[in-house]
Amino acid sequence: MFSRLDSFIDWLRIERGYSERTVESYSRDVEEFLRSLGGPADVATIGPPQVQQHLASLYLSNSAASVARKMSSLRVYFRHCLRLGLLAADPMAGLAGPKLAKHIPVYLTVDEVFSLLEEPKPQQDSLYQRDRAVLELIYSTGMRVSEAAAANLADADFEAGMMKIRGKGGKERLAPFGRAAEDALRQWLPLRGQLTAARITRGDVPERDALFLNSRGTRLTVRSIERMAAAYGQRAGISVEVTPHALRHSFATHLLEMGMDLRMVQELLGHVSLSTTQKYTHLDMAHLSRVYDRAHPKAAGPQAGQAAEE
Repeated sequence: MFSRLDSFIDWLRIERGYSERTVESYSRDVEEFLRSLGGPADVATIGPPQVQQHLASLYLSNSAASVARKMSSLRVYFRHCLRLGLLAADPMAGLAGPKLAKHIPVYLTVDEVFSLLEEPKPQQDSLYQRDRAVLELIYSTGMRVSEAAAANLADADFEAGMMKIRGKGGKERLAPFGRAAEDALRQWLPLRGQLTAARITRGDVPERDALFLNSRGTRLTVRSIERMAAAYGQRAGISVEVTPHALRHSFATHLLEMGMDLRMVQELLGHVSLSTTQKYTHLDMAHLSRVYDRAHPKAAGPQAGQAAEE
């Protein structure tokens, strides 16, 4: 029954602490499946044939990645139903998802990042300081764009140089931010105060918590940050599309290139699984070869071995 979807949504939102965006995505995928059954149906009657028929129809109008995402939503839904005793068996047990091509994540070189972050102030851009602070903070901490949009004033500890980040599932982590990000944030805060004061003058309720505000003095959205990053990338003449996610990839890649342990990068990114961190980061083969030559005792003869011992 469609009423079963309500308890699933409540469970995602309240018990799992998922963001509204994630909850909407899961519920949309599950509702699509339930509607494919042709009308209200008792969850207990759902079996492999109905699921297989639905998946077959998805392949007609969806990419492999979209099918995989929808399958993931259904798996979570059925596991929830199993916990509630609404199902005797998982109707997706043994069903394999589509094979997805592995893509190297888009990231910027160090020079491109510097070019982006040092892009001169555009004329008549009163929010330049905010934009620079957002980009600097994402690159400095590796935070997701949703985490940057959700950041609050109280999350930035300037004395310790640490940022409290609320990640997926409501999990919190601490990440250090560098001097450049600190300077950018400090330059942005006076303008933030002006936007808040203007909002009060207009008789509107001020935004007390959000770290980043839009021109109306309300919390900056994910979409606004994405548009802003793309615009700055174009102005800086960067060949690849600049996104907040590309900056996150760049953060991880550059740390690994400098020799940081993969598990430390995993902690900074807020990944539960190390395999996820490996997928999100990329080191070019030339860099790997240089590290190998320096580190392996037999990589380049006696000199390499001696260097390794030292």
